[in-house]
Amino acid sequence: MSITMDTTLASLVTNKRRVSALKSLGIVTVGDALTYYPFRVTEPVPLRAIREAAPGQQMAFAAVIRDMRVVPMNARRGYRLEAMVDDADFARSRRVPGSTARLTFFSYRKSYVDWVSMRLRAGTSVVVSGMPSEYMGQLQFTHPEILTVAPGSAGTGAGLEGYARGAASGNGAFAGSTDPYASAQSAYPPAAAAPSGAALKYDADTVQEALTRVCRPRPVYHASSRISSEHIHETILGLLWMMGARTSSTPDGQLAGAGSADIVAPTTDTIAVQNGEEKSGTTAESGAEALSQSIPDVLPESVRKAKNLMHRAEAFLAIHDPASTARFKEAIETLRYEEAFVSQTSLLKARQHAHKSSAHPCPLNEALETARASVGEAAAEPSAQPGASERGAATNLPDLPNLRDRFIASLPFTLTAGQSQVVDDIAADLERDWPMQRLLQGEVGSGKTVVALAAMLQAVGAGYQAVLVAPTQVLAEQHYETISKMVSGLALAQPGAKETDAAADVEGAMGASSASTVSSSKVPAEIPVTLLTGGMKLAARRKALAAAASGEPGIIVATHAAFSKTFQAPHLALVVIDEQHRFGVEQRESLNAKTDDGTTPHLLVMTATPIPRTAAMTWFGDLDISWLTELPGGRKPIRTVVVNEADAATMGRMFAHIRARVDAGERAYIVCPRIDADDEENEGGSGVSSAAGSARGRAAASGSSARTAAGGRATRAAADAIGIDDPYETFDENGETVARPPLHAVAEIADRLQKLPQFQGIRFATLTGRDKDDVKTQVMADFAGGETPILVSTTVIEVGVDVKQASCIVIFDADRYGLSQLHQLRGRVGRGGTNSWAFLISRAEPGSPAEQRLEVIHHSLDGAEIAQADLEFRGAGDVLGDAQSGGKSSLKLLRVVKDADMIADARTRAEQLLAADPELAGEVQLAGAVLDFTRGNETFLTSS
Repeated sequence: MSITMDTTLASLVTNKRRVSALKSLGIVTVGDALTYYPFRVTEPVPLRAIREAAPGQQMAFAAVIRDMRVVPMNARRGYRLEAMVDDADFARSRRVPGSTARLTFFSYRKSYVDWVSMRLRAGTSVVVSGMPSEYMGQLQFTHPEILTVAPGSAGTGAGLEGYARGAASGNGAFAGSTDPYASAQSAYPPAAAAPSGAALKYDADTVQEALTRVCRPRPVYHASSRISSEHIHETILGLLWMMGARTSSTPDGQLAGAGSADIVAPTTDTIAVQNGEEKSGTTAESGAEALSQSIPDVLPESVRKAKNLMHRAEAFLAIHDPASTARFKEAIETLRYEEAFVSQTSLLKARQHAHKSSAHPCPLNEALETARASVGEAAAEPSAQPGASERGAATNLPDLPNLRDRFIASLPFTLTAGQSQVVDDIAADLERDWPMQRLLQGEVGSGKTVVALAAMLQAVGAGYQAVLVAPTQVLAEQHYETISKMVSGLALAQPGAKETDAAADVEGAMGASSASTVSSSKVPAEIPVTLLTGGMKLAARRKALAAAASGEPGIIVATHAAFSKTFQAPHLALVVIDEQHRFGVEQRESLNAKTDDGTTPHLLVMTATPIPRTAAMTWFGDLDISWLTELPGGRKPIRTVVVNEADAATMGRMFAHIRARVDAGERAYIVCPRIDADDEENEGGSGVSSAAGSARGRAAASGSSARTAAGGRATRAAADAIGIDDPYETFDENGETVARPPLHAVAEIADRLQKLPQFQGIRFATLTGRDKDDVKTQVMADFAGGETPILVSTTVIEVGVDVKQASCIVIFDADRYGLSQLHQLRGRVGRGGTNSWAFLISRAEPGSPAEQRLEVIHHSLDGAEIAQADLEFRGAGDVLGDAQSGGKSSLKLLRVVKDADMIADARTRAEQLLAADPELAGEVQLAGAVLDFTRGNETFLTSS
C-alpha cells in the first residue's frame, strides 16, 4: 500500500485506542501527524560513567545487568523490580573506575513487571538514560529509559568513538579520547537464553546505536491523559519508517556515526507493517529517496535553493527525529517559511481572482447626471412630457446631492477626518466594475457603522441592493433599528416631495437609458430597510425573503440567514460583514451566488478586533485595508481597574460603586465565561473549561466548536456554555495541561450578587448563548430601558451591543481571556459620553505571566498596542491559527509579528512566481497546498 500524507492513521495503526487518542488531538491522517509539531526539544543527554553521576542531573551510560529481582510490596499493593548494573567497561573508556547502580521500577501490574523482568535478565547489555538519586547510600535510577542491546555485535568501539567526536562532542563524553571503547560489547558476558517459546526482541543492534538514540535531542509534544508524548513520538517515527525513512536527518557530508541513527522499524503491535517492509531491505539512500517521493516538496526548487532550505521530507524528519537542536531549529525555519510562502501565494491569487471578476459599478453621480439630461430634454419638449418641466422645477432635481451625501449632511455630528477619508476610498472602490474587497478596522466606537451605511447608501442610490450581515440576532436587530432611524428622513428623490410625484419624476427622467443602474421596478421614495434573522416567525421571514427577492433597491440587515439557500437578492451590489472573523470564507463566497447576472458583489468586512498594522497587511493581503483610529467626540477614556478576587475589601467597594452608578440611572455588565457552574462536561476533567483551550471565538455568541483540555473536540453544549477565549493554557514538561481553578458561571455569579447588601432591591437579568432569540431581544430591551439595570452574561455581549447608559463592566476570570477580547468587552461601556469603568477580576498569582498581561490592558487603551502585546504573549498560531468552525488551519508555525521580515520576503517571491506563472501550472504541489490553505483557513482571524 502506498502511504501518502492523506492516508488515514486508522488504516496503519493497529492499536485502536491509540488511533482514538490521536483523533482527540486532531490527528487523523499521516499529514496531521507529521504537522503535529513538538512544542520543544530536549537538550542532548550527556554521557557519564556511574562514578561521574551527580544527583538530579540527567545522564546516559552503557552497562550490563548483573542481578535482577522482583519484590512484592507488603505495605501496599504492587511490585518493586530492582536490577543491579555494572558499567566497568564503559567506565574504562572514560578513564574512571567502574561502579554499580540500582535500577528501580514500581508497578501494580504483574504483566508489566514480567515484561521488564524478561528484558533485564542477568547478562543483558543495556544502555540507560535517566536522572540519578541516592537511596540508602547507593546510587539509584527510578524508572529510567532502558534500551537492550543485541549480543555479539562487533565494531562498536569505533562507532562509539565516532559518536563521541560527533553528536556528544562538548558534553563531557569522549571528546578527544585516545582510548576508544574497544570491544565493549564483547566484554559483556552473553545474555542468558530466552525462556522457551519467547521471542525476545532487542532495542538496538549495537551499543553505539543505543547511545545515539538515548543521547539525541528528544521532541516533546502536547499530550493528554489518553496518550503520552512518548507514544506520539513513537507513532510518528513509525509512520516515517513506513514512508521510507531509515536514518535520521543529518547534514550533507556528516558521518553516519557522528550523530545519525537508524530509525527503528515499528512493531506490528504499533504499525501495520506491510509485507516485504523489512528493516534490512532498504538502504538509507533509497529510504531517503522513498521518503521524498511520499512527501513531495511544496516550495519551488528555485526558492528553496535561494533560501538554502531543507527539502520538506528532510525537514519533517529533522523535526521529529532531530540529530541536534540546531538541526531541529533549521527544520522549523524551513517549514515556517513554507507556511509564509503558501499563505502569501494564496492571498495574492485571491486578489488576482477578485480583479478578474465583474461587479456592478455604483457611481455617486451617474444616475443623477442621466436624470438631469432627461429632465432637460423633457423641459425642451413639454408636449412629450406634460407637466415635466414644472415637476422638474418643483423637485429642483439638477441641484439634488447624491443619496450618500444627503445622508452625511443629515447626521447630527461631523464625520472625523478618518471617517471622511475611508468613505471616499470606499466610494472610489464602488465606482469600479470589479469587486471591492476592503477590510475596515476600527477601534470600538470609532464609527464603523456610519461608514458602512454611507457605502450601502451609495449602492442603493445607484439602484442596487446592499446586505449587512451581523454575527448575532441581537446585533442584527440593533443594526436594523439604528439604520432605520438614520435613513428615515431620506428618500431616493428630494426630501419633501410627494412620494408618487418623486417616484414618477425619477422614473420618467431616467427612462430606459439607465436600466443598467436602476431596477426596472418602481423606485420607492423611502429607503426600505429589511430585517432577516433565523429566529423570525415564518410569516415575517417569508415577507423579508420576498422583499429581498424582489430586487428593489434597499438595505437588508441579516444574520447567518443571509447564507441560506432560500435567501436571494438578484440586484445585490454590496455585502458588508460586521465582525468578519465570525464568518468563514465559504460563507462569504456563498453570497456571490445571490446575484442573477453572474456578477460578484463588492465586499466590505469590518472588525473591531485590533490587529497590528504589520499583521493586518500580512494576513489580509487579499484585501485593501482602512483604519479608523480617531474616536468620535464625546467619548471619555475608560478607567480600567484590576481587582484580585481574594481582596474582599476592594471587591466590596467595587460593588458599592456599581450600586451608586445604577442609582444614578446607569447600567452595569457582569461578564462570566461559563453558563452553568455544575456542568461537568465543560470542565474537561481539568478545572479548565473544555472549550477554553482553543475555542478561538465566542462560543457563547456564535456556537463555534470547542476543544477539550486534552485536545479533543467537546460537545456542542460545551461550546455553547463557554464564552472565554483562553489561549493561555499552561502545560507541564510532558506537554499535558495543568489544572486551574474552575471558571465562574453566569448562574452562580448572578445568584451570589443578588444576595449582597449592595444590591438589595436591584433587579438582575441574565443573558447567554443558550437563550432563544426572542428572549435575548427582550432581555436587552429591559436592560436598555432600566427595568433590569444589571446584566450578568457571557461574552455574547462582546460585539456590537450598544447601550449608551452602560457605564460599568465587571469581567470575572479576566486573567484567562485574550487581551484583545478584554479590550472588546471593555468597549461595551462609556458609549454615552459618561464616565465609565472596567473592573478586571483576577485570580492570577503575583508576578505571574497572567498578571503581566493584565497590566498591559490596565495601562493602555490603544487597541493596536494591546493586539501587539497579545500576539507576542500568545504567538501567531494561537491568534491567527485555528479556523473557528471546527476546521483546521494550515498555519502552525508562522509568527505574524516575529516573522514579519520572512513574510515580506515570501510575498515578494510569491509575486515574482505568479507574475511568471499565474496559474501555478509548473508548480503542481504548491498549487495543491494553496488550495488546501484556502479551504482550511475558513477564518483568517480568530475572535480575540
